[in-house]
Amino acid sequence: MSFTDKAKNKAQELTGAAKERIGDMTDNERMRGEGASERSTARARQAGEHVKEAGRDVKDAFEK
Repeated sequence: MSFTDKAKNKAQELTGAAKERIGDMTDNERMRGEGASERSTARARQAGEHVKEAGRDVKDAFEK
């Protein structure tokens, strides 16, 4: 995963967390839901990228 992908995912995760907190403070269910959705999407992308990296590492280990 490139640095820019990591940065984008982290920014989306933080944005989602902020929306979720604002939704909690203002009792806005829609904003809370949007925030939770953004956070989970960013985390899923990060997890997928980690799996790809692990697969590449395993492949490299067998090629040596």
